[in-house]
Parts: sequence; structure tokens; C-alpha cells
Amino acid sequence: MKKLKIFIAGHNGLVGNSLINQLKMQNEKIITKTKNELNLLNQKEVVTFFKKEKIDQVYLAAARVGGIYANNTFPAEFIYENLMIQTNVIHGAFEGGVKKLLFLGSSCIYPKFAKQPINEEQLFTGKLEPTNEPYAIAKIAGIKMCESYNRQYSLSHKIDYRSIMPTNLYGPRNSYHPENSHVIAALIYRFHDAKIKKKPKVVIWGTGKPKREFLYVDDMARASIFLMNLNKKIYSKNISNRCSHINVGSGEDISIKKLSVQIKKIVGYNGKIVFNPKKPDGTMRKLINSQKIIKLGFKPTVSLEEGLKKTYSHYVELLNGNI
Repeated sequence: MKKLKIFIAGHNGLVGNSLINQLKMQNEKIITKTKNELNLLNQKEVVTFFKKEKIDQVYLAAARVGGIYANNTFPAEFIYENLMIQTNVIHGAFEGGVKKLLFLGSSCIYPKFAKQPINEEQLFTGKLEPTNEPYAIAKIAGIKMCESYNRQYSLSHKIDYRSIMPTNLYGPRNSYHPENSHVIAALIYRFHDAKIKKKPKVVIWGTGKPKREFLYVDDMARASIFLMNLNKKIYSKNISNRCSHINVGSGEDISIKKLSVQIKKIVGYNGKIVFNPKKPDGTMRKLINSQKIIKLGFKPTVSLEEGLKKTYSHYVELLNGNI
């Protein structure tokens, strides 16, 4: 049986690396390119790459990502780079004859005050969270681009471009930058740094009251491979051509305060946690409804505690130069 030729855009990222590890176990031929080898912001380069390589499947995991601080500080870069990457990869894949593509989005596409848990149909039902609106709009555009290409070309060119919307992701290969990273990575960095430097307290943005749902990256990679390879008839029965994205989450949320206490314990930090209510909280609660993908046959397997321990262990190994 012929091996599938699979291109992973964003292979050095959080999800991309996990995808590589899991797809290698399936003995597929994995294609990756560094930024120097292929600039995803350059459409000509991307189209040329796809026409030359004759790829079977594309996992579009490349993106400009970051937490509240990064989204607030670099909104132009977030919307420009994400729109360009998505547009170039999706269009380039089409031009190169790629039949199957999976676009990895984000649950920030949903309105700030969406009814909880948030199902796929709540897209466009209200205003977005202002702190990450540029990023969210780019991700919505990615979904609509996949849908539009399917509507126009699925019959004539036999393409099948799908979208998966994860909740907040975490795991090994997180960015641990104290200002540009997502919440779990930022907390691990701050608590570990405070532990090593014997700081008496760790200050955290906001009130600690917002609740967030988290999904371990290996579960996200498994969900992506599951959805990519799901029978088209079964997939089509569970979506519409203008609401084709599918959520994936853990099904449980936790307050930032409780999360902070849990990470503090795992790290072994003995100081105090201080919340700064003058800083923005973002959306107060965001729990997505993952019933569609569960009914289709996928369930996450890694608990939050297990995932946090694995993530911190990886971080320590990284600091010690063992990775």
C-alpha cells in the first residue's frame, strides 16, 4: 500500500510536533520545511512548493500565536501573518492538487458572551473578545476559506478541506516566554522562576476568576488525525457547507485561580500568589461543546493533572539542556 505524503505546516509548533510523532507511528511519509526553506508568508514560494511536491494531505498548524499581552501588543502582526499563512497554504494546496487539508483553528472564534458550552453553530452570533479579535477574525477567515473552496471545487477537483477548532492547548514545546506565551506555559515559567530565585510572590494578571478549558496537545493531534481520516459521508452528515468546523475540547473547565494553585503545587513553589485586578481578565468563561466529535468516535485521554506534570517535566528537561 502506498504511503501517504503528508505536509505539516508548523511542524516545530506545539501541535505540529505532536502530529509528526503520531503520524510517524502510522508509517506515513512526512514532509516538513523550516522557515528558511519555505516562507509561508510568500505565496509564490508556497504555490511552487505544492506543485513540485505532489502532497496528499496537509495539516495547517502554522500560526502566529500568543496570550493576552501578545495579542494586545501586536494586533497588526497577528492578523496579517495569520491571514497570509492560511491564504497561501490553502490556495497553494489547491493549486498543487492537494485533495485533503485540515485547518487548525481556535475556540476564540466564538462570541465573548456565547452560551456555554459553546457549540459550532454559535459562530457569528455576537461580538468577539476584543483582546484577541484580530487573531479570531483571521481564524474565522481560515474556516470560511476551506468552506468556500469546498463549495466551488469539491465536485470538480475532488477536494475535501476541513477545519477543527480546539479549546486552549498546552503541552511540551509550549512557548514559555513570560509575556508572549499562553496561560499554562506562562504560569509554569513564572512559578519555576520564582522557585529558583526564591521570590516571595508571583503576580498574575486579572482576578483569577475566569474559567478556561484545556486540552493536552497529544489529544489534539489524535483528534486532528481522526478528523482528517474520517469517512467523508459520515463527516458530511454532521456538518453543513457553511458551518463545517468541528470543536474539540476536554469537556471540563477550571478557574485561573485553581489552575494557578495546581501548577504552583506541581512546580513545588512555596511563595504567595497575588492577582492584579487592574489587568484584563479576557472572557470570563469559555467551555466548548465537543459533542459532535465525541459522537463521531473521538475522546481525549489525558487528564489535566497528568498533562501538567508532563509539561512541567519537559520544561525542566529543556532548562537542563537535555532536550
